[in-house]
Formats: sequence, structure tokens, C-alpha cells
Amino acid sequence: MKLQTRIRIDFKLGSNENPLGPSPKAVDALIEHASKVSIYPSADACELVDALSGYTGFPASNIAASGPGMDGLIDGLMRLIITHGDEVIIPTPTFSYYEIAARANGAVPVFVKRDEDYAVDVEALLEAVSSRTKVIFLCSPNNPSGNLVSELDVRAIAESTRSLVFVDEAYVEFADSSLAHLVNEYDNIIVGRTFSKAFGLAGLRIGYGIMPQWLKSEYMRVATPFNVSSAAIAAGVAALSDVEHLEKSIELAREGREYLKEHIPFKVHDSQANFVMVNVALLKAKDVCDGLLEKGIIVRDCSSFRNAGESLIRVTVGMRGQNKRVVEGFDGV
Repeated sequence: MKLQTRIRIDFKLGSNENPLGPSPKAVDALIEHASKVSIYPSADACELVDALSGYTGFPASNIAASGPGMDGLIDGLMRLIITHGDEVIIPTPTFSYYEIAARANGAVPVFVKRDEDYAVDVEALLEAVSSRTKVIFLCSPNNPSGNLVSELDVRAIAESTRSLVFVDEAYVEFADSSLAHLVNEYDNIIVGRTFSKAFGLAGLRIGYGIMPQWLKSEYMRVATPFNVSSAAIAAGVAALSDVEHLEKSIELAREGREYLKEHIPFKVHDSQANFVMVNVALLKAKDVCDGLLEKGIIVRDCSSFRNAGESLIRVTVGMRGQNKRVVEGFDGV
């Protein structure tokens, strides 16, 4: 009988988590709150929403907290907006949960391939809009490519359709700009965000949306009650108060992505997120990822992303020593 050899994993750079971990203030809040978990949280997570209002500059009437994560926000919106046979437009390659949520709620996903630089092909996207189109998903910075959607493109899309334009800003803290201000100008734009990346709270699954007031009112009618736990609310509020930890996390990601771009011996795409996308052509991503795994390093093979091909790898920015090990791993391919 052939015995399988167990591979020792030294570190994981495949899920875009914060290598610094959570804010110490968030950890303290969790410990302090542990004895209170027998009590239901506020139905609308109002404590967290108020803290988010201070962080984003939007009034609480424009903000809805969600769980689990931003996925919960997307699910709630699909439940609210979609009827069987409606369509959603998804520029690919991008975050796969848009398709999952659409299909689960009876929608038909319509895929529009991004251009060779992974920018959204606005002309092709607008040509794909039909009378059944209810939602257009735009990920900015995009996962897995790391590039932003331009404000001009988002404006053109929002002004050319009555569909809801969902802008996913899961990685916006690492970026040079945000599109959230467009919520003040358009009644069909919603911005989704998360605490899983820059705030280091992936295990608590906290998301939120910045949206027009009319949409929040409708969304709250279908949102799952108590969908953000009391422990998550406490940790989220504390994390928002720890500006120093957030700034360290952002600086680490920005420095690290530049280091990876400069030193990985393959084409590395410019990124505005806490990861970089590497094109290893003429090799296959799976083979390179398997080689890194043998060296104890987990990265993300992007071949599972629709229309991503077989040569793309996503590498999360780690601590400086981890980044160096990744570069050495790619050097040895």
C-alpha cells in the first residue's frame, strides 16, 4: 500500500487575509464580550452602523451591516431584487460568489470578458444589458487582477441602465481611491465592503453596504434578523477605532505588493489590493502552485476563476520574510 506524504505548510498566502492579524483592540473586545453571548444582538447592528457612519462619512441611513460577510449583503440584495429568469451581468474573471448568489436566487448570469489588461469592457457590458438585467457587478479593486474600475466607466454604466450597479470594494483600504461617493449622485449604485481584509476579521464574517436611503429601507425588510453577531459587532466597532493598526496593515500591503512586483521573475500585474496576480505563462499555474506547496507555501491557482485561463496565480502580500520566501519559491520554478 502506497503511503501519502504529508506536506508541511509554513504559511498561507492564498486567501488575502491580513498577516498582522486583528487589531488588539478587537481581540480585547471579543474577550470582554464573551460572557454576553447569551443575549441576541441588535437586529440592525446599530452600534456597528453608527461606527461605520463615522468611518465612512455617510449617515447611518445609507449604511447596512451584513453577515456572513459581504456575501450576506449580496444574498439579501438578490432575494430582494431577483425574480426567476432575471439576469445579472458579471465581468470576468472576477469574484465567483456573484455567480453563486445569482444562480441560487434564480437569476441567469451573463458573463462579459474583461479586456487583455483586465479592465471592464464597458461597450460590451452595455451591449449585454437587456430588459431582464437587474444587477451589474463591478469589483474594484478586482479579484483576482487587483485593478480598479475607473470612475468614468462606473458613471457611464450607471447612467446607461436602470439596473442596480453593485461595486465591490472589499479591498478599497489598500487602494488609492474609492467610488463610494457616487452613492450620493446615483440612486442605482451600491458599494459593498468587508472587515475580512484590511481589518483582519475574516473569521467573524462582517460586511456592510453603502447605498441610497431608499434601497436600505427595502433591504432591511428582507435581511436576515440578527445576521451580525453581538461578538462581531463589538469587534468591528473596536477595529474601526484602531487607526494605528489599520494604517500598519495598509502600509505593509502596499510595500509588499511593490516588492513582489519587482522581484517575482514572471509578469506581475499592477495591483491596488493586498495581493498581486502573477502570469506564469508558458507554464501552468497548477504546476507552479504545486511546486510552491512542496516548499510549504500556499498561493491561489486562478484557473478556477471563469475566463482566467491556466497561467494566473494570485499571491497575498505577507510579512516581509514570507514575501522573500515566495520570491525564492518562484525563482526555483
